[in-house]
Amino acid sequence: MQIRDLGKVNYSSTLQEMRDFTDQRQPETEDELWLLEHYPVFTQGHNGQPEHLLTSSDIPLVQSDRGGQITYHGPGQLVIYTLLDLKRMHSGVRQMVTLLENSVIRLLDNHGIQAHARKDAPGVYVDDAKIAALGLRVRRGACYHGISLNVDMDLTPFDLINPCGYAGMPVIDMKSLGVSLTMPQAKQQLSSLLVSAINQQASIKP
Repeated sequence: MQIRDLGKVNYSSTLQEMRDFTDQRQPETEDELWLLEHYPVFTQGHNGQPEHLLTSSDIPLVQSDRGGQITYHGPGQLVIYTLLDLKRMHSGVRQMVTLLENSVIRLLDNHGIQAHARKDAPGVYVDDAKIAALGLRVRRGACYHGISLNVDMDLTPFDLINPCGYAGMPVIDMKSLGVSLTMPQAKQQLSSLLVSAINQQASIKP
């Protein structure tokens, strides 16, 4: 497993890099996790509805090829892209979604935050507020995109959208819940939990 820390990057160029990596990978290609932050951007899922962007702003809207509706990425939000061979790790999309959600739930529990997943809306929630969003795309038996965790960020852009298609859904970050993590700490802790969960899943015999 290769772990790449990309720092703060543009969304569109990173999306193209994920596509290229997935299209070019071979059966022996090593899986990768990309750890990063994005400059402010709204992204719309491939079947997303544009009316979930409630008003115009100077934040660009980029069409994506992940599942789901519209979300916001910006500084202070940890994004981990999971470029994984699902066939090799004996996983389907539903198992991968659960793996991502449970890894974030474990991280938050380690910091005294009770969080949960929802069957009707992928992601991780603290009470009714969303703290992590996810979306995946599968091509050639491999997945890309991944999960975003709100660590310590400006949450006001979420007021300009229906987050993930849900009108009025509150959004929260770890800082608002009294947990102060630096971005390097968040990257290390969540990537470690993900690697452990991925290795465990891959060890299961089909």
